Amino acid sequence: MSLSPQWLDELRSRISLSGVIGRSVRVQKAGREFKACCPFHNEKTPSFTINDDKGFYHCFGCGAHGDVIRWMTDHQGLPFMDAVKELAAQAGMDVPAPDPRAAQRAEQHKSLHDVMAAAQAYFVDSLHGPGGAAARSYLASRGFPASIVREFGFGYAPNDRQGMKAALSAFPEAMLIEAGLRIVVEGKDPYDRFRDRLMLPILDARGRVIAFGGRILSAEKTDAPKYLNSPDTPLFDKGRTVYNLHRAGPPARHSGRIVVVEGYMDVVALAAAGIAEAVAPLGTALTEHQIERLWRVTECPTLCFDGDSAGQRAAMRAVVRALPMLMPGHSLRIVTLPQGMDPDDVVKRQGPQAMEALLGEARSLVDVLWEAERDAAPLATPEDKAGLKARLLAHCETIRHPDIKALYRSELTRRFGDLAYARPERPPFQPQQRKAAPRSGGKGQPWKPAPPPLAQEDSQRLRNVGLGISPAPLRALLVALIERPDLIAAHAEALAGIHTEDAALAATLDALLAIAANGGSLESGRIKTILAERRIDAPTLASLGSLRYGLIGDSGVDGDALAGAIILLVEIPMVDEALAEANRRYQAELTPETEAEKERLLQRRLALLARLGQMGRARLSL
Repeated sequence: MSLSPQWLDELRSRISLSGVIGRSVRVQKAGREFKACCPFHNEKTPSFTINDDKGFYHCFGCGAHGDVIRWMTDHQGLPFMDAVKELAAQAGMDVPAPDPRAAQRAEQHKSLHDVMAAAQAYFVDSLHGPGGAAARSYLASRGFPASIVREFGFGYAPNDRQGMKAALSAFPEAMLIEAGLRIVVEGKDPYDRFRDRLMLPILDARGRVIAFGGRILSAEKTDAPKYLNSPDTPLFDKGRTVYNLHRAGPPARHSGRIVVVEGYMDVVALAAAGIAEAVAPLGTALTEHQIERLWRVTECPTLCFDGDSAGQRAAMRAVVRALPMLMPGHSLRIVTLPQGMDPDDVVKRQGPQAMEALLGEARSLVDVLWEAERDAAPLATPEDKAGLKARLLAHCETIRHPDIKALYRSELTRRFGDLAYARPERPPFQPQQRKAAPRSGGKGQPWKPAPPPLAQEDSQRLRNVGLGISPAPLRALLVALIERPDLIAAHAEALAGIHTEDAALAATLDALLAIAANGGSLESGRIKTILAERRIDAPTLASLGSLRYGLIGDSGVDGDALAGAIILLVEIPMVDEALAEANRRYQAELTPETEAEKERLLQRRLALLARLGQMGRARLSL
């Protein structure tokens, strides 16, 4: 009987792995996982971990690893189908009826696996034979130890168009063609795909050879690709396969990181340097399927790209592809390597510790997105800056998860505001050196006394700069928006610019923006239900008493008053920051210009606070 991978994945998702293992082994909760003494070897200190979220167990002592089906076959001793039937009964699933076509495909795949295993043996034998001298010399030049050569299964494809056919004569030529080992060209005899190349096997999650990658050895063949991979076959889908994932998975789960490099030779170089968690895509940009597979191993894979323009474009492609898929806790981190260097260069020239240092400096996805778009075009004119903002918001719109979309909008809008509306830096004040004025009859500048100390009232007002406003106005604004959620979308951009240190108010504001951005229900009752489901203690009319700031009257929410309140809540902190900077400049320079600027901003702040106070129905302390 042949069961589809989709059905087996559904079975695994419905079963609690820790519950199944816990029936025969004593398990203990350890954070998000469970631990136990390994049942596959004798030990006194637990090194056996169970992860229900990812659906696997792993022993760091003996290397035992598998899912719930593997547990039933390896530990309970059941045949595969008996294990599946028992688990299906527990999960309430019906085992599919036998499908003759699926069975035929499974048998065909099994036969192709035999072909690929035979091809791998042929390549390994050729590497150690007389014709493999150039390949062995190349491996020696890369500094790969013999243990790495054996572990990764290096081989050699002889420079013979019919060598594979002769070596694998036990298999029909049609199977060799179907496995991607031979090429058919109309009007010509079939010939071997890989010739005079250093060969690396590509393995699936169970460690079976499903494809090959070959590196050219002859420098004279300038018209041939440097690297050549197997084509897509019934066994191999390059868009879904991650090179070395079967080998890198266990150490990656142990260390909590997985490193994605551009090619399989980089993977081998890092493994030789002691970094065993490296994987690579196979000749394509990282795909959605590959990102999902990486997330099953660790929640934030680290991607390494070259520092040249091609590497930067590759990094941006990965960012754009990942944005729609982002989930809470799941993202990407990105490392940019020094210009003109790949991981092997870094390790050889600077040592493994330099590579570790680069990995430790990986940037977040939002940082890479911001920097790439910020540097993509000049920002000399208002139109240039508006173009940057449009590109950033367009990226945000591709994010499917509503909360992450709202948070990205808020973060990128904040960064854009800091860039677009930043005051130009002034050079530090340099007091002019003046010549001493003549005692009489001279034309020098008249003597001026030092500026008087700040008056007590001004001093007190300046000490209050930066204290911001109380949470009450924002609380009142949120109440109004909860009562009239249809107004959120019209003011979303301005609302995203409001910042508060009050965690509850910030969570409420982010949730309202996320609901509106996701096209959620815009009925007040539904909004309150969603906030309650998210365990957000939203402000209510009852908690405000009479402090409503004129936003809610007898006839409901006043839309004009609400718009004015939003403007004030955005502008007051901005004026606070500008006033603090003006005060610092005044203290440093003591010129009439800095004094005038400080006083202008101070009066502006007082006017804004007065307007906010006038909106209230009670006297507030701001």
